[in-house]
Amino acid sequence: MSTIRNQVMLIGNVGDDPKVTHLDDGKVVARFPMATNEHYRNKQGEKVQSTDWHYIKAWGKTAEIIEKHVTKGKQVAVSGKLKTNTFTTEDGDERRVTDIVIDEILLLGGKSNGDA
Repeated sequence: MSTIRNQVMLIGNVGDDPKVTHLDDGKVVARFPMATNEHYRNKQGEKVQSTDWHYIKAWGKTAEIIEKHVTKGKQVAVSGKLKTNTFTTEDGDERRVTDIVIDEILLLGGKSNGDA
């Protein structure tokens, strides 16, 4: 059971073109927002779509794959773990940000609007 601790698996659409950074030490990191949608019917029987946004981060070979093949609107499946960081704003407020640090990405169908 230890292998399923802090494991995240999502299928969704890339919300913006990934930002890829090549660091001085040769490491590569890619970041992008990802939207997942849930569809259900409310009490009145109306169809409702709920969208959640996730912030994805990848390193190394996974980041290189993202740089070459992932664009805004592309449907992808990702697997990774949650990583929360705390920082202080210029105003002195403490903030927490939770990213999904992925180690696997699967490129699925075309863009969300039906383009290949």
